[in-house]
Amino acid sequence: MSSFADFSFKGKKALIRVDFNVPLNDKQEITDDTRIRAAVPTIRHILDQGGSVILMSHLGRPKDGPSDKYSLRHLVAHLSDLLKTEVKFAPDCIGAEAAQLASSLQPGEVLLLENLRFYKEEEKGDKAFAEKLSKLGDVYVNDAFGTAHRAHASTAVIADFFPGDKKTFGLVMEGEITSAEKVLHNSEKPFVAIIGGAKVSDKILIIENLLERATDIIIGGGMAYTFFKAQGGPIGNSLCENDRLDTASDLLKKAEAKGVCIHLPSDSIIADKFAADANDSTAPSNNIPDGWMGLDIGPKAIEQFTNVIRQSKTILWNGPMGVFEMEKFQKGTCSIAEAVADATAEGAFSLVGGGDSVAAVNQFGFADKVSYVSTGGGAMLEYFEGKELPGIAAIRK
Repeated sequence: MSSFADFSFKGKKALIRVDFNVPLNDKQEITDDTRIRAAVPTIRHILDQGGSVILMSHLGRPKDGPSDKYSLRHLVAHLSDLLKTEVKFAPDCIGAEAAQLASSLQPGEVLLLENLRFYKEEEKGDKAFAEKLSKLGDVYVNDAFGTAHRAHASTAVIADFFPGDKKTFGLVMEGEITSAEKVLHNSEKPFVAIIGGAKVSDKILIIENLLERATDIIIGGGMAYTFFKAQGGPIGNSLCENDRLDTASDLLKKAEAKGVCIHLPSDSIIADKFAADANDSTAPSNNIPDGWMGLDIGPKAIEQFTNVIRQSKTILWNGPMGVFEMEKFQKGTCSIAEAVADATAEGAFSLVGGGDSVAAVNQFGFADKVSYVSTGGGAMLEYFEGKELPGIAAIRK
């Protein structure tokens, strides 16, 4: 397998799997074009080399075949603006018209295919469907890290129809894999993993895998209260997975046995209801009064976590520290973002991944102050759980 930079695209039709699964409002306007922008350097490189580009992607979860709500045609105008070239559109991703548009494509031209998920065969990983897609291009480029954990027709199966010298990762995929492998396999110590979010059950596998690698694991967000309850502390009405109390206890014991320091928030910002206008106060995280719930980490926890982060050389951040969507409960997540940015400025390598963490660094203006922001939430999570991702394996074999 060649690296993307070594690949020659001159005179080639590059069939690129991109991740253009972007949010649209009720007027079918793009509200966040991060994923589209991420793919631009890959597309431009191929065009500048004298190749042509055929783009394929999914959008949303259409249940009953084609529907205008999920049509990729809504992306054409904006994509044309970003690429500074007219993007052609195929009203289907397979069939005679798509084949004709692809075959007549000239060097420097771009064609966007209609939503792959208008066909059930895409998510089923159907081989015949993958083969039809493969005939549209000379070379296959997978640049959709966000779907790399799915063994779908366009993300994994299609690679079987291209020999090793006709398939490669795009720049997004290369950046994601390089950054993830740096953290997972070549991390400089101290290595802190910041794990947040609502549920322990969502993060068990990643925590267990990181116990083999990290020196410190910071746990925040709603999942922290399951750990506090497992230790016998009252947590009021805070979020808790009662069926995961033994799991939380086991994780703490495993960490101690391996010499990994688990940091739980010493205090919390508590509220009397889950609402932006709730009454709020501060309490020890293991002693929250009845009728109150923890919705953010408190000032002592911010100081505690910041000290750990600023001494680190490698940082992985997956999951917020609280309900940062509400202004009253965003200080914890914002402070962690600032600490990660400060540590990065001091020479640490920082990888931020997971939808909420990425949203937070974007919202608070720290996205360009960390080393790498991952575009793939579920894919990155599964990678750090130690799983082989089908979209990566298909290119490498």
